[in-house]
Amino acid sequence: MGTALLLPVPLALTPEGVALVAEIETYLATLPARPVVPYVCPLGSAQQLWNAGYPAPAPTLLNRLARRPARPVPVTVADHLQLASRYMTAFGWTQGRLWDSAGRVCLLGAQAAVLAHGYGTPTTVLRGRVQVMEVLHATGRPHASPDRFNDTPGTRQADVHHLLDRASARALSLGI
Repeated sequence: MGTALLLPVPLALTPEGVALVAEIETYLATLPARPVVPYVCPLGSAQQLWNAGYPAPAPTLLNRLARRPARPVPVTVADHLQLASRYMTAFGWTQGRLWDSAGRVCLLGAQAAVLAHGYGTPTTVLRGRVQVMEVLHATGRPHASPDRFNDTPGTRQADVHHLLDRASARALSLGI
């Protein structure tokens, strides 16, 4: 049994099509020359740690002697929300619980994990949740809490990442 090889049909341009192509090429020739720089998506698939670019909390000698954790790394509210999104990307997302046995986290679980790893303070987390609530209400999704939005049937991981991204941008614009 033979298989037929399907070749692409040659493109035949009408005179109007040829004129349109010429018009586009003429327009493009008037644009200033710019070096070609490939676009790299900030949410790309390159493997990196969820906290890449942020210093790890480092205990001092006194902290080690007193057997206490290092001081938290100060982060802005915008950074905290970005870290929560990155943590969720690295470990996975879940609904209906803070985390599951596979290590996946919900929105609140991601915020708690970022805090537990020594980034920010409880106040940073609270201010981040306020920004998330502001975005939810501004976009017509008046949920009682970010956790309710996370656990709503039909909410996808991408929706949570988008929400965190918008809340982070809002916090950045407010300088917090």
